[in-house]
Amino acid sequence: MFYVYLLQNDVTKETYIGYTNDVKRRLAEHNEGGKKFTTRKEGV
Repeated sequence: MFYVYLLQNDVTKETYIGYTNDVKRRLAEHNEGGKKFTTRKEGV
């Protein structure tokens, strides 16, 4: 099963939209930095 997620950077207020089949892993990757995000939407 895949999940769609929205993550917001608290500093820049940028919102990241993506999908994953492992939410815990993807959140850890996001928090570590260095990974490219799927799509960026500002002000969402």
